[in-house]
Amino acid sequence: MEALILIDVQKGFLKNSLGKRNNLQAEENMLKILDIFRKEKKKIIHIQHFSRDEKGLLFKEEDREFQNGFEPLRNEIVFQKNVNSAFIGTGLEKYLKDNSIDTLFIVGVSLPHCVSTTVRMASNLGFDITLIEDATISFEITDYFTGEKLSPEDVHRYNISALNEEFCKVINTEKFFNNY
Repeated sequence: MEALILIDVQKGFLKNSLGKRNNLQAEENMLKILDIFRKEKKKIIHIQHFSRDEKGLLFKEEDREFQNGFEPLRNEIVFQKNVNSAFIGTGLEKYLKDNSIDTLFIVGVSLPHCVSTTVRMASNLGFDITLIEDATISFEITDYFTGEKLSPEDVHRYNISALNEEFCKVINTEKFFNNY
């Protein structure tokens, strides 16, 4: 059985203070994918990050709220976490196994942090994962060695390249719709 996992699609990530981002159509793509899963009555899992640090991006209640259009329906599951992996400190692994879910479609925010950490852990736990790359978001980050900003596109390309075929199958939204 398969499920859609939406990672951290929360209002705090809409803040301009995060710097440049890629995939400006990511939320639109996520909503289209979510709509397909809802119409097909397939399992949908929302992951919601709660920062423990008062200075954390997702500490304030209004920042932790799901973005408009991503509010879970009554039959959809929500797991709350406060680390990068959706599997740590949550019942996600048990829920997936109890419901015979072995195939995961993953989308969300942000690719180099919570999305990639969750993909890697899911792979290590034996799940079959498809990551829909243009339904994820990367932000610019500071290069450790030079102090210069790495573009969100470079951050995205590196992370997708590191995950593809090692931890998951990577596709884009168009391929998802052509094959689903």
